[in-house]
Amino acid sequence: MAGYCPPSATSDGAPAAAALLPRADATALVAIAACTFTMGNDSAEAIVGDGEGPARPVSLRAFEIAAASVTNREFGDFVRATHYVTEAERLGDSFVFYLQVPDSSRGHALQPVAGIPWWLSVADASWQRPQGPGSHIHTRPEHPVVHVSWNDAQAYCAWARVRLPTEAEWECAARGGLAGRRYAWGDVLLNEGAPRCNIWRGEFPHAPAPGFAPGPTLAVSNTPNGYGLYNVCGNVWEWCDDWFNPAYHAATAARDPRGELPTGRRSMRGGSFLCHDSYCNRYRVAARSSNTPHSTSSNIGFRVAR
Repeated sequence: MAGYCPPSATSDGAPAAAALLPRADATALVAIAACTFTMGNDSAEAIVGDGEGPARPVSLRAFEIAAASVTNREFGDFVRATHYVTEAERLGDSFVFYLQVPDSSRGHALQPVAGIPWWLSVADASWQRPQGPGSHIHTRPEHPVVHVSWNDAQAYCAWARVRLPTEAEWECAARGGLAGRRYAWGDVLLNEGAPRCNIWRGEFPHAPAPGFAPGPTLAVSNTPNGYGLYNVCGNVWEWCDDWFNPAYHAATAARDPRGELPTGRRSMRGGSFLCHDSYCNRYRVAARSSNTPHSTSSNIGFRVAR
């Protein structure tokens, strides 16, 4: 279940963006040159229990990462080619934010999650029915696929001959060449009074701002960062390859770090449309979260790397 919720080289050695490379599924991978960048966060807003710091120099070999998260269309191509059945479909339910479920259907949902009653376990919710029975993805092929577990994401990657990014690759790419900034575009969240990304607007969780409908937006939407990546802040959580460990910065190498110690939880990055600084300020580029590898919900997706 989801929690409350990486131009010219910079002075800290962040890489220059390279050309967009075509993939067989017609989306783009951004090539990131080998580099050393400052990873992590030592500021007062760092969530200590998540292990955001200490900030440290991290060196990466060259890699490629998708400009956007995997879409319903792309995931549908995979399912049609392989007849894959996701974990949510096999289990028969998945978690949906309660305001995404029509009033008439909420009574049919299973029990809310203790302590976070805005999450409903909805029978037959899945990547094809993201809000449960009666919803469908036919009108949103270019939205991020959701209700995919880490295991589902791995199956897609094996088919598409790609992989999940490591946390270090994700953060490097999400920063877009900006050293030590809070967000992918800088330090200021608002642009003329509105967030620059798809995060919660209004009073969480019961009073969304007028005109704000909680849910993912198009995978390619909002302004891209300096490397051409879309929605690395907000929209949907994105699975990373690593096992999650609050001691990540002390336990992993300074070169091509990867969380390899099994902890029962896999790392997620980027925040989602449900993040709000009143309770889940995890849409910053250094912020971290995690979930069990089989967990699925209406705000978890993934982007790929190579």
